[in-house]
Amino acid sequence: MKTYNWGILGTGFIARKMAEALSFVPQARLYAIGSRSKQNALEFASIYKTEKAYGSYEELVSDPEVDIVYVATPHNLHYENTILSLNHGKHVLCEKPFAVNGAEVRRMIEKARENKLFLMEALWTRFLPNLTRVKELVDEGVTGKIRLIKADFGINVPFNPLHRLYNKKLIGGSLLDLGIYPVFFSLFFLGEPVKITATAGIGSTDVDYSCSITFGYKDETLAVMYSSCIAKTDITAAIYGEKATIVFDNFWYMPVPVKIIHSDGRSENIPLQFEGNGYNYEVSEVIRCLNEGQTQSNLMSWDDSLLLIDTLDNIRKEIGLVYPEHDI
Repeated sequence: MKTYNWGILGTGFIARKMAEALSFVPQARLYAIGSRSKQNALEFASIYKTEKAYGSYEELVSDPEVDIVYVATPHNLHYENTILSLNHGKHVLCEKPFAVNGAEVRRMIEKARENKLFLMEALWTRFLPNLTRVKELVDEGVTGKIRLIKADFGINVPFNPLHRLYNKKLIGGSLLDLGIYPVFFSLFFLGEPVKITATAGIGSTDVDYSCSITFGYKDETLAVMYSSCIAKTDITAAIYGEKATIVFDNFWYMPVPVKIIHSDGRSENIPLQFEGNGYNYEVSEVIRCLNEGQTQSNLMSWDDSLLLIDTLDNIRKEIGLVYPEHDI
């Protein structure tokens, strides 16, 4: 079987997680690292033993040995870096959020389609065994009809106007960085809502420091979500059905235990097995798709990403959050 050479754009936390993850997938090889700083690239390469270290993104995507690029740069560069990679004939796995808005995502998808290249949003939670198994159980009717979903993701980050969560130029705010997880969770289990209401605490740097979101569905079903970069929350998720409740442990978006609480009070843990650091599951999906000649994944399809970004766009309209350099 073919071994695919991966190039990573960016050297931050998430890039390092991916570098570790690639070692768990037999057909994936970490081949190159690209950074705007040659020194950062060399330091990353020395730790993760990459063959090539480039001091620019253009150099990496121009390397003919690179098969797929993982975009791990700040949010404001996702669109630009993805288009750059696709224009150089590279398959792309791009970190979430896929881009800043739906218009950018649509252009990315069109470029992938035009060049017949693979493109997927790297929302790692989608591929974890706990989420996959819970979706199977819900589809099998274990919970009965879902009546309510609750999910949150709040952390307390010391204020620094230059920090990516507070910096508007870096597409700061809690919604696109943290709230995207609960929003994805609700869409994954309930689909597109018929009504969206949202309120945000817009801080001094003109981005949302906290955000509260409610999705309304037919038959009175609700999804209630919130995110914050100024308040640490429980970071839990639960699906409340007519027959049973499914509860994810703290840090629900990670590989964590899950239990079912039946309507009669019985509680049981869902048997799960995890491997690697969790990011390896999305890598395995990319490899599977490439082996089968697919340009998109049926697990995180282009339509899935469009629904997610369009929903986030609608939430931003509700809370008045605009990124002038992107929202043209």
